[in-house]
Amino acid sequence: MSDPTSYPPSSEDPTRPVSPPSETPSLPDATAPVPPPPPAMPSLPDATAPQPPAVSYPNMPPANPYASGSSMGGMVEHPQGTTVLIMGILSLVVCGFLGPFAWMQGNKALAEIDANPGRYSNRSNVNAGRICGMIATALLIAGAVFLLLFLVLGGVAAFSTN
Repeated sequence: MSDPTSYPPSSEDPTRPVSPPSETPSLPDATAPVPPPPPAMPSLPDATAPQPPAVSYPNMPPANPYASGSSMGGMVEHPQGTTVLIMGILSLVVCGFLGPFAWMQGNKALAEIDANPGRYSNRSNVNAGRICGMIATALLIAGAVFLLLFLVLGGVAAFSTN
């Protein structure tokens, strides 16, 4: 029979439970080389240190610091574009009296957009609001003409029966 502390158990006794080895794992040797610490984080540059000159691209106009939108001179929306579109839609749906104002402001905004073709991006919105204003103005005039005819013909019919 085998020693009870031996590991692994002998094949002579298969019912015997397996016990862990009695040896302790060895610790790393103190003379082994230690890896170097990670590099330190770079510090921020000194604000008083001279800075490299700004890069300028050839054939590029300087950016306008007062322009709204992109700082590289990109297209911006015309400030009246959304107003014209909303007035044009409202003149068709709710209040026909806004139609002439949408038409006039749309003409003015389109003239500004056409004067600076690369500056404004919402020409289609302005044009849609202007066209809605034109249609609403035409309907307003047609309604006024029919109202006037109704009043004139109604008044003639009322005074012609003696």
